Amino acid sequence: MASWLQRLLGMGAPAAPLGEPLLSVRGIPVELRNTREDIADEAVLARLAEALDLIATYAPQRFAHLQRDVRCIRIERFPTRGAFLPAERVVLTELTFLNRRDISAAPVASSILHEGVHARVHAFRARVMRGASATADMSREERLCRRAELAFGRSLPLALGAPVVERAEASLALSDREVAPVVDWRLARERQAQVDRGDA
Repeated sequence: MASWLQRLLGMGAPAAPLGEPLLSVRGIPVELRNTREDIADEAVLARLAEALDLIATYAPQRFAHLQRDVRCIRIERFPTRGAFLPAERVVLTELTFLNRRDISAAPVASSILHEGVHARVHAFRARVMRGASATADMSREERLCRRAELAFGRSLPLALGAPVVERAEASLALSDREVAPVVDWRLARERQAQVDRGDA
């Protein structure tokens, strides 16, 4: 029998094996890779549902784009809040970020919306360029994502949107190099592993 959370999220089936995107949250496939015993699946899925509700309510066009442009949302431990994985058409949302309760669902929604804009740009390039590779101006693309976050933050009730607006405005004030830094993901993952082990 489905639990109350499974019914809420539209998940009638038992949890899928690790890595299989068989969950559905607000009509979007979700792949949950929870490697942390101290984090409950139900908590992160409930926060994801809250975040998606905010996008659907205050940025319905962005929500529709998200539904079309991504194959799934993946939740897993990662060295940043979120990422878009173009080869897989996956929006990644960081596990511990979703588990935080010292912030509202608005920054989580803003991060997902941001990665959804990357997905939209990727889908546009694929459609217009017909699969041809294009050199992306990452700072320009990142600013497009931040402007979408800013518009989203401004559409929210003031108290809810304030941290989203503040972060977006601060990011938009950065130089091109700062707004779209080159990241050494191997080093970032090593540092994350150190934190998880308690070495840092």
